[in-house]
Amino acid sequence: MAVQDTLSTHSADEEYLGQMSKLHGHWINDHEVRNMFNKFSAKLEEIEKIINDRNKNNHLKSRCGAGIPPYELLLRSSGPGVTGRGIPNSISI
Repeated sequence: MAVQDTLSTHSADEEYLGQMSKLHGHWINDHEVRNMFNKFSAKLEEIEKIINDRNKNNHLKSRCGAGIPPYELLLRSSGPGVTGRGIPNSISI
């Protein structure tokens, strides 16, 4: 269980798909690449909003009843700890 917890835990400084830290932003000098990255990031934000809206809609199939957790598997971001959320930019074990 300790190994599973260690491998499943998100660190506080983890970067997720479509995010770029301010320290690494200077690596991309090409404006076209930066624009494409910004479009990709905006699309991921839009998808996350759609997922959250669907989780709140009780009229959707399998979204009503006691003990039904919200769908969070493909939400792009996560807080630190074991959350079941977030798509990391890389996997390190």
